[in-house]
Amino acid sequence: MSNPDSFIEEVTEEVRRDRLFNLFRKYGWIGAVVVVGIVGGAAWNEWSKSQAAARAQGFGDALVDALDHGTPEERRAALAAVPVDGQQAAILNLILASDPAEDKAATLAALDVVAADATLPPAYRDLATLRRVLVAGADMALADRRSALQGIAGPGRPYRALAEEHLAYLLVEEGKTDEAIAAMLVLVQDQEASGALRARVSQMVTALGGTLPEASAG
Repeated sequence: MSNPDSFIEEVTEEVRRDRLFNLFRKYGWIGAVVVVGIVGGAAWNEWSKSQAAARAQGFGDALVDALDHGTPEERRAALAAVPVDGQQAAILNLILASDPAEDKAATLAALDVVAADATLPPAYRDLATLRRVLVAGADMALADRRSALQGIAGPGRPYRALAEEHLAYLLVEEGKTDEAIAAMLVLVQDQEASGALRARVSQMVTALGGTLPEASAG
């Protein structure tokens, strides 16, 4: 390689270095901001987690204190006064809805709040719907109960098996014994159903005069 070529390469390399240095001086702050942002984001994430844990702990402590009150009326008043944050409202409404014997109307109203809140996960809303059907009982038209239960009995829904159990009980209420037994026999062999649920429907099948599968009967 000739000396001129070598000289040109050295000059070119020097120009590149100068350009890189100038670029770093001009834009290097961006990298610093990115680093600060990453570090700051991690710190914010940890702080948010600790704050969420503190809020959850405070909410739990407030619930325990409220439930320690003597009479049902005092407990309900104390629970209603518990401060809530986000989805804690759904949990509180479900707890308020746990004593229908004391105030059925208030229980149904609390459940309606949860069931109608589309921002909540299906587990909260479906549980509120199921609980509402059970609390309302015969005060709710059978067709309305069936419609509500069918809405939470689809595949993948968290309370599907329980909803199907109570749909079978509606068939009993209508006097459709054979259809009820058939629906319950499906549940007896449903591996997604809990052992307690399968035991309940097995007893109901026997009480209705049905015959259990051999494995279940054993």
